Order: sequence, then C-alpha cells, then structure tokens
Amino acid sequence: MKTPVCDFVREYASKNPVRLHMPGHKGEGDGADAFDITEIDGADTLFVNSGILGESQKNASALFGTAKTLYSAEGSSLAIRAMLWLVSAKAKRDGTCPLVLAGRNAHKVFTGTAALLGIDVKWIFPDGGGYLECPVTASKLGEELENCPKKPCAVYITSPDYLGNIADIEALSAVCGEYGVPLLVDNAHGAYLRFLKDDIHPITLGADMCCDSAHKTLPVLTGGAYLHISKTAEEFFAENAENAMSLFASTSPSYLILQSLDSVNPLLESGFSSLLEETVLRTGNLKKYLCSLGFELAGDEPIKVTVKPKSFGYTGCELSKIMQGNNIYPEFSDPDFLVMMFSTCTKQNDYDRVTDFFGTLQRKEKNTAQPPAIGKPAVFMNAHAAVTAPCEKVKIEKSVGRVLAQPGVSCPPAVPLVTCGEVVSEEAVRAFRYYGIEYVYVVK
Repeated sequence: MKTPVCDFVREYASKNPVRLHMPGHKGEGDGADAFDITEIDGADTLFVNSGILGESQKNASALFGTAKTLYSAEGSSLAIRAMLWLVSAKAKRDGTCPLVLAGRNAHKVFTGTAALLGIDVKWIFPDGGGYLECPVTASKLGEELENCPKKPCAVYITSPDYLGNIADIEALSAVCGEYGVPLLVDNAHGAYLRFLKDDIHPITLGADMCCDSAHKTLPVLTGGAYLHISKTAEEFFAENAENAMSLFASTSPSYLILQSLDSVNPLLESGFSSLLEETVLRTGNLKKYLCSLGFELAGDEPIKVTVKPKSFGYTGCELSKIMQGNNIYPEFSDPDFLVMMFSTCTKQNDYDRVTDFFGTLQRKEKNTAQPPAIGKPAVFMNAHAAVTAPCEKVKIEKSVGRVLAQPGVSCPPAVPLVTCGEVVSEEAVRAFRYYGIEYVYVVK
C-alpha cells in the first residue's frame, strides 16, 4: 500500500526548497521540522481533497471497511463534534428537533458539543457502578428507546470505556435498527479492534458512525484520529462528512500527524495483526499474573489492564505515585482504579519491568472504602442555556443548589460527574471531593 502523503513530503524536503510559506521555522531544526509543511501546491487540503490526502484516506477506508474514513489531526474530539453535527443536521432536515440517547459516561466533548449545537440529551444512567462505567445491554437500550419521549436522532455509546469495558455493539446495533435510529460509538480507545483475530470494531459490528483515536492504540502521533462512516449508514452522513469536519477543524492541520496516519496504513495492511496477536498474549499473561497475586481487575479489553488496587491495600493514586517512582508511568489513576495501556510497540522488557514491580509490591490491608453515589441530578435548564449563561467559579462547598455551567473535569478521564444545566447536589459535592475536584463553574 502506498504512502502518498509521506512520499510527497519526503521528496519536497529532499529538494532543499526556499520556503516562502508557513510554518515560520522554515524547516530548520533538529527534529521533524523539515517534514512539517502547510497546504502548498501538491500537498492537498484536508476535507477539500482530491489529491494525496484523498488517496491516503481511501487507503484507510479500505483497511477499516467503511464507506468513508476521514483523518483528524485533532483527535477523536473533532470526529465526535462532526458526528453530532451530522445527526443534528439530518434531524433538522427531516423536520425534527435533535435528541440523542447517550450513555452517561460520555466524554466531555460530547457534552459540550451537544450543548453548543442545541441537541437535547436523554441520558442512560448506569445501574450502580462508578461514573466511568455505563454498561448498556440490548434489553436496556430497547426499554430506553421505547420510553423515550420522542424518537432520538441517534444513540451514542462509549466503547471501550476508559476502564476497558467493551459493549455488545452487534446487539445494540440490532436494537437501533429495529427502531430506525443510527448508532454512534465513541471508539477512541479501540482503533486496533479491527485487526484482532476476531474483528470486533464497531463499524464491523453494525455501528453507523464511530471515532477512533489512532494515537491511543496504534503507532501514530498524538492527535491522529479517524471518523468512520459505515457502508450501511444514511447517505447523508458520508455526503456531508467533510463539511461537518471542516466546521470544527483547524484550517492548519499538522502535516506531521497526517504523515503519521498515512505511514501506518501499510503496517495495518500487513504485519500489524500478527504483532497485535503477540501483544494480546503478553497482556493476557500479565493479567493472569496480577490475578495470581491477588489483584482484582476490571474491564475486558485485550490490551488494556485496569487494576482495582484497593484489593491490595492501595488507592489508584497511591499506586501510580509508587510506579512513577520506579520510572513506570500508567495512563490513568483515581481512588479506585489504575489503568495501563499497552500496544504493539510495548517491548517484552517493559512487560517484565511491570511484572517485577507488582511482584515485589508489599501487600497491605484491603481498602474497603467505596466511591460515593452520584445519583441522577435534577435538570434546571437546557445545556445550551447553561454553557452560554454568565458563570462564576466557586468552591465545591458553595455549589450546592447551584446550576452547573461547565463540567469541571480534567482529561483524563474527561467524563463529567454533573453536566451542564444540572443542579449540584450534596451527593455531587461528595463525589467532587472524592475525585479531587475543588472548584466548579456555576451559572450566576
């Protein structure tokens, strides 16, 4: 498989050109500066492409089996915004007000975009568990769709979630098909799922659209992502996908990131699946070893390890600090979980160091503290009104009874405890405190 973007840039850089165009470093520097260009003649233009970028994206589309795959140099965040605009625009074209039925563990980009676009959201709340988890079965989704006040323009699911839980997308897709509602999946953590021995990528299993953060699990630079549109999805989505992406995207996408997306295509075409199979085996062996030590694990994602360290006497935050002291840096930690992400680029020596670390970790008395329940916050105003209203930053202790203006949560994990327009309760404040949130923005 060709790499048209990389080939063009290499050839351009090799000619030692006089660069009378952006960027200002003019190709000088010790790093990748020589390959960092802008939309000069021949380089094509992202989202209005007919040349090398268009060819590269067609290669990616063939690899993922989609009607259309578009590159994002701004992560899955851009693809999420585009998906929501597409279903919203389709609903308005059909003469209906956009409503999305969404799992409560949605990323804050979903929340903010829905608010700014004026999309109503009906949340699917989890039956117990923490704020990062929202298991949605086919039967539960059917009940939610049946009891929805009006037909939603989309169902939105996060899978895999941050803890590595994978939803039954095939079953959820079948339910959505019965109700004539498109299924959107935030698959930011699962780009590699397409290349497993058993392909469980959302598009393969029936999702209409999904986003993949290539940079999370593939050998791609940070910011590299995809918007995928299924061959069976409404034609409107594929026909308007470039417009949707360009509405929210920078007009100066990083050509380093675009080259990274282009260069991974030949690897995905041949060789990656066998590398991935080896990674799945190594990660599975690590999971078995941790269980033999007495650790409890969460999630079923094959190349992610989520430890529940309280079973060993530690909070996730405590364990993360100890690991970093040993020059091992996990992806995420909170009081209840510690997440480690592996990839085909993780060497056996890295697995050995992780194994040695946990094998010598002193076990302490089990920590039985449970995370506080958050409940279902009351809604005072719609999200659009809340995010555009005058607001102020207050300490969480002074936020009880106030209306949240903006989700006060960092990334990772970027899953709001309370969303825009909802009333902050005493329960919510306890949760804020538990997860280390000290200030929130509330409507004045």
